[in-house]
Amino acid sequence: MRILHTMLRVGDMQRSIDFYTRVLGMKLLRTTERPEQKYSLAFVGYESNPQQAEIELTYNHGVHNYELGTAYGHIALGVDDAYAACERIKASGGKVTREAGPVAGGKTVIAFVEDPDGYKIELIQHGTH
Repeated sequence: MRILHTMLRVGDMQRSIDFYTRVLGMKLLRTTERPEQKYSLAFVGYESNPQQAEIELTYNHGVHNYELGTAYGHIALGVDDAYAACERIKASGGKVTREAGPVAGGKTVIAFVEDPDGYKIELIQHGTH
């Protein structure tokens, strides 16, 4: 078994595609429109399956926001330089909620950003854990 994708419900499909592609540098891999079932899908990622897992963005027509709940944590992305990634994300209009730096009590360099719907994304710098 392997992880194929993680699904996130989003309030505005184009806004989310723009964030994941323009701000985080992912590719729009494929889309699906289901007008009769009233939903749209967009798959984003750095590579398609089976090379890497993907993120499935789901827009339920007419639903523009969701309560994220208290169980959701975050999605983690590996980066070469968390400090530079935060600067690029901020320059692209992204929201950094925890600047790059060592994790409390350790040496791993991490940062957190937030997508337009409020989902947290952790950046983990390669080679620091």
